[in-house]
Amino acid sequence: MIWTLRLSSLSVQISRRAVLTATLLLSVLLMTSLLALTLGSYPLRLADMQEILTGGGTAIQQMILLDHRMPRILTALGAGAAFGLSGAMFQTMMRNPLASPDVIGFNAGASCGALVAMMLTGGMVLPGAIAGALITAAVVTLLAWSRGLPPYRLILTGVGASLVLTAIGDLLISRMDAQTAADMAQWLIGTLNARSWSDVTLVWGGLLGLAPAVIWLQFPLTRMGMADDLTTGLGMALSPLRLAVTGTGILLAALAVSTAGPLPFVAFAAGPIARRLIPNGRPVLLAAAASGALITLLADTAARAVPMIQLPAGVFTALIGAPVLIWLLLAQFRKGAL
Repeated sequence: MIWTLRLSSLSVQISRRAVLTATLLLSVLLMTSLLALTLGSYPLRLADMQEILTGGGTAIQQMILLDHRMPRILTALGAGAAFGLSGAMFQTMMRNPLASPDVIGFNAGASCGALVAMMLTGGMVLPGAIAGALITAAVVTLLAWSRGLPPYRLILTGVGASLVLTAIGDLLISRMDAQTAADMAQWLIGTLNARSWSDVTLVWGGLLGLAPAVIWLQFPLTRMGMADDLTTGLGMALSPLRLAVTGTGILLAALAVSTAGPLPFVAFAAGPIARRLIPNGRPVLLAAAASGALITLLADTAARAVPMIQLPAGVFTALIGAPVLIWLLLAQFRKGAL
């Protein structure tokens, strides 16, 4: 069922299933976030959290909730949403579920750029991640170009670039001191350990800054899912639009990598999961953002639940995303697309 909202000369069609799915996802996110806040070696009840947020509670409770758990969970939600948006935009533009930034090497480029920035300046992680992702995107595009940009040629080139960049990252870590190398090796897997309110400000400020571009690109992305000749026939300039989508997707991926590390499979899995929930052929950006946030939060909560050791969240996102990859490969094989 489709609902139509009219405001003077403007009209917007809204799918009832999309609204119900978005409401369900947001409800699950809220409940999962509350559950994650209560779990840990020092458990907190909902009544305790309410008391702390109103200025009460002990100093230890305030430190655990306000200085540790809330920044970590809010960073997980923001980074996961950024990964989900980036993956869904690339997959829709390329009309291929395998064309996500973590598969085609953009996340690896962002992580390498962040590592170089850390070594040279001791900071400036976000600019380094953006520069690394942009350079990787340019190199992969040039290498994959052959009278156009065939999706599978781009994917295979991106996979090769990702392997090379991963090796470069390992080489850079080998040049660091032991403690820094151990911390950066965990970050390269993807971790949300020891996040602070500055990370929350960075990721959510970046999402708010990029929100107008994402909203503006929603309409052309709906048409870019069709064949090129149909899209051109509708009067849309494909090359500028693809550059805009690519630039926005890279900024989102770099933003997420700079705050949570290159979490594997989040950007890849969020889009297909969202399309299973809303199978209407349109870009499901909001559902993909919510799916990415939920995957990241669940992975980080599972990492915190392991006793005695601090496992990176990337271990658990890989466990979630790997079955999705196998499922998509089997689906593509049945369609004869592989």
